[in-house]
Amino acid sequence: MSEFFDDDSRPTNATEYTVSEISGALKRTVEDTFGNVRVRGEISGYRGPHSSGHAYFALKDDRSRLEAVVWKGTMNKLRFRPEEGMEVIASGKLTTYPGSSKYQIVIDNLEPAGAGALMAMLEERKRRLAAEGLFDPARKQLLPYMPSVIGVITSPTGAVIRDILHRIRDRFPLTVVVWPVRVQGETAGAEATAAVNGFNALEPGGPIPRPDLIIVARGGGSLEDLWGFNDEGLARAVAASDIPVISAVGHETDWTLIDLAADVRAPTPTGAAEIAVPVRAELEATLASLSARLAAALVRGIDRRRQAARAAARALPSPDQLLALPRRRFDEAENRLARALAVSIERKRGRLVAIRLTPATLSRRMAEARRLASRDLARAQAAFLGIVRERRARFARTMARLSPAPIARRQKLQGDTLTALARRQEQAMTVRLDRLRARLTQADRLLSTLKLSEQAILERGYALVLDSAGALVKRAAEVTPGIALELRFADGSAHATADGAGPTPGPATPRPAKASPKDKGAGGQGSLF
Repeated sequence: MSEFFDDDSRPTNATEYTVSEISGALKRTVEDTFGNVRVRGEISGYRGPHSSGHAYFALKDDRSRLEAVVWKGTMNKLRFRPEEGMEVIASGKLTTYPGSSKYQIVIDNLEPAGAGALMAMLEERKRRLAAEGLFDPARKQLLPYMPSVIGVITSPTGAVIRDILHRIRDRFPLTVVVWPVRVQGETAGAEATAAVNGFNALEPGGPIPRPDLIIVARGGGSLEDLWGFNDEGLARAVAASDIPVISAVGHETDWTLIDLAADVRAPTPTGAAEIAVPVRAELEATLASLSARLAAALVRGIDRRRQAARAAARALPSPDQLLALPRRRFDEAENRLARALAVSIERKRGRLVAIRLTPATLSRRMAEARRLASRDLARAQAAFLGIVRERRARFARTMARLSPAPIARRQKLQGDTLTALARRQEQAMTVRLDRLRARLTQADRLLSTLKLSEQAILERGYALVLDSAGALVKRAAEVTPGIALELRFADGSAHATADGAGPTPGPATPRPAKASPKDKGAGGQGSLF
């Protein structure tokens, strides 16, 4: 056995544990001491199920905090979905998590802490949706009076669907499309939401008829049983539905969020069927009564109009009475017309007799007409001559402007201008060439002055020494006796042979004296300037 020393450096026989052993012992102790427990607390830190499907959060009260976990299988079986801040009663087993030295509860069942918590959460959800305007009466649609297809969202095996079908068959048989859903449990709200959206997504005239009206129905139950119809997503889907929706969930005293979002709330599923369709027998009786009333009204209307026509006929005069006065006026006009015609003939005859048509009168009238015609002819000739003179003058002015003399002057002026421009062009080209030639000469002179070429150096009296291979000889040490050399000058080359004398060390070769201008003029190298 190993010996250990405490703070007083004294040996001890205390057992040594590993961290895993301590964690395992604590885990067994907690699980054995606390089997199945029920814990009441407020949900804290809930963010929804993890990607794995598990949910992790905490239960707390005013003084303590307990970590909690709900495995994926249990999460799918919960009757309601946990929410942040909700007070619940959790049933499960206490255990520890050795990885972080924490104890936690593994929840097997979760239920609200009484109806008060559910009602508080329901009231808060109702208030939020009402603030968004989902329950506004202005958004609600009118129900069709005689729908041809009704969609029912409910359980296919319950008594609700049988009551609805029976009531519709008794009142007004028509097509009913049932969308089966669960009406209780965790998935009830999601399935009902999918059903509402599915009915709205159907195309008119498709293989499945699109309903004109939707009924969401369920029988009565407790608040927990009806909790699926308080789902926020279902309320939003019902409020956004293009098809009118009747809510028939629970009894008349029960209410859910879907009742507020629907277009019409029915007290019971049977009441929803009665609201959806009228009674066929009552419609037939009403139609027969209206038909009889219409026939009687037509008969009475025809009789009243016949009596009114007879009364009007009695008040009207006879045709002879109506035509008597016009006939008398016509006879009087006929008599006056005959007398007026005779008087008019006498007046015309008297006027013709009063006019004496003698040859002298005719001659005077013809002479007057001839004088007027001559006057008008003279005026016309004078006007014609004036127009001709004006047109001739205008033509003459135009011909004067178009005579050859102005055109010749303009051609001469343009020719002089063209000659001047040609002369200026030649002068400009000559000046340009002179400038370029001067620049070229100046550049050549500058190149020679700056000694930038090999030829310029040779012109100054220097020579290049090349061996038989044409390589440049730069040092005297490179020259051996008898070697053939080539001396290249500015004006040509000369060949030579090296003698036996080698390079003699000594003082530097003095620079040649600068030639005087007189010597240079006698045949030496000339000045560059």
